[in-house]
Amino acid sequence: MAAASGGGRLNKAPDALVDETQTCNRWRRKPVSTSINLWMPPVQTNIRYILRTAAVGALVLLSACSGLSVLNAISPHGGYGSLQNIRYGAADESLDVYTPAHPVDAPVVVFLYGGSWQTKISYPKANYRFLGEALAARGYVTVIPDYRLYPAVRYPDFLDDCARAVVWAHAHARAYGGDPNRIVVMGHSAGAYNAAMLALDPGYMQQAGGERNWIKAMIGLAGPYDFLPLDDADLEQVFAPAKPLETSQPINHVDGHNPPMLLMAGENDSVVYAKNSRNLYARIKAAGGPVEEVIFPEMSHAKIIATTATRLQFDSDVMPHIVDFVQRSVGTTTQAQR
Repeated sequence: MAAASGGGRLNKAPDALVDETQTCNRWRRKPVSTSINLWMPPVQTNIRYILRTAAVGALVLLSACSGLSVLNAISPHGGYGSLQNIRYGAADESLDVYTPAHPVDAPVVVFLYGGSWQTKISYPKANYRFLGEALAARGYVTVIPDYRLYPAVRYPDFLDDCARAVVWAHAHARAYGGDPNRIVVMGHSAGAYNAAMLALDPGYMQQAGGERNWIKAMIGLAGPYDFLPLDDADLEQVFAPAKPLETSQPINHVDGHNPPMLLMAGENDSVVYAKNSRNLYARIKAAGGPVEEVIFPEMSHAKIIATTATRLQFDSDVMPHIVDFVQRSVGTTTQAQR
């Protein structure tokens, strides 16, 4: 299949630091009139103001480990279970599991982080505790794997790792209170690309010892799905093994038999253009596959993932869309009585 015309180009690496000045300006709170000249936020909004200030700092720094540390620092540290560095696969890959309190046959979300498929840009799974906590708080058993990256590997090896992580989740879900028949694969940026490829091309799951129909739903946040021609030297190396190069694009693997997919993106994302999500949505819809899209008019590449954190969910509708889609795709969560 030929590549879609007018591809949703990447602006350099998918998770490179972008200028968030406009985002910060939008979030600045204007002073309110008081009887004194020194302004302070109203008492009832102090907590929200502090969290919003922390959010601004996290967004500005999010492409650095320090930004993720801010999100982890302001996230709750209790009310969920976690196990780290569980081995999966055959190349010393490991994953972390986050569980809600007393789960019984809970949905299982496998989250794949971004980072342009490159070690120098990606940050390991431990930096996404904030998301593991946020999803566990919603009743989901959450699996966050590390996977191999360039320059250690190139396309499609990182996809094979992600598929093995999903197969692991299917095999071990019940041990953590999850239901292997309710697996959702979710990703941000390059991780959303990985999730889309597993949902669209059955070969990856089959090669890992599973089946595509084990994936009951897919959620993509600001994903690159249709980004040729490549305009970055590192990405040219990452995808050099793809022959022809068009086979590396999720949009060219649409067959109409994919699981339900939710594609979310920001209109003002200057890192991965929203056109990626629009193009893939249109291709899947034309093929008769189940797909939904949500394009936020004001949403940066960093904010779409940052506002999944429990303390920051008041600032966007990203998590409500996730929860609604998961419920409609695999059903409500279940927890044992204490």
